[in-house]
Amino acid sequence: MKYSGWPDPGELVVGKIDEIEDFGVFVDLEEYRDKRGLIHISEVASGWIKNVRDHVREGQIVVCKVLEIDEESQQIDLSLKDVNDHQRSDKIQEWKNEQKADNWMDIALGEDVDDESYTAIANELIGAHGSLYDGFKQAAIHGEEALEDTDLSDDEIESIVDTARENVSVPYVNVTGYVDLENPSPSGVDGIRTALEAAEGNGEVPEEVDLEVSYVGAPEYRIEVQAPNYKTAESQLEESAQRAVREIESEGGSGEYHRERRTDDE
Repeated sequence: MKYSGWPDPGELVVGKIDEIEDFGVFVDLEEYRDKRGLIHISEVASGWIKNVRDHVREGQIVVCKVLEIDEESQQIDLSLKDVNDHQRSDKIQEWKNEQKADNWMDIALGEDVDDESYTAIANELIGAHGSLYDGFKQAAIHGEEALEDTDLSDDEIESIVDTARENVSVPYVNVTGYVDLENPSPSGVDGIRTALEAAEGNGEVPEEVDLEVSYVGAPEYRIEVQAPNYKTAESQLEESAQRAVREIESEGGSGEYHRERRTDDE
């Protein structure tokens, strides 16, 4: 997907070097439709430049800073020297992510989707999450909830979520806590087993969360949670422990949640 319109002064843009002259370099902007910019020789590199070709080559992908725009003369002035290594790396990664998201749009909508429909759906994702890539990422993590504030149809949302969960690799965090369960009541071991089943969620744990309960050493049990972010992980960990404690107390036993392990052996 290429944007219509113009970039803003100060914006970082990705371009491909198309033509090299003694006075500077012409660059085709990869993110903008039918837009071309010029890097004057003084903006190619710091210091005196004898030969521009010592610094750039045709076909090279570069990250430039937009200096000035003159829409009337269709001119975009760019700088290569004003972009540091960190900015260049981040921008290239962002651009590659958007290319991935562009491919996911083709998968979700079909390659035959018309430009108008594609643009409308893309704008909904960008409006909701800032970029196509982040729109798919949030859909992979949170499902239909991530797109509920958009004007997308139910079928479009379902297709985007399905595509996202098949293709997007999302970062996950892991947290661990422990719960002590004791049950001197007649229900004994069966009561503890019921409490452990409650800790595991009885099938009600969100799809994006993996939760596992394991035995450490009486009366201690480990709860391990993998989730897309720490807020969700910590919340699910505490809720799991609370379910176990409530259940064991209803059986006549007692329970206690703690973050650090207390037993000495596995």
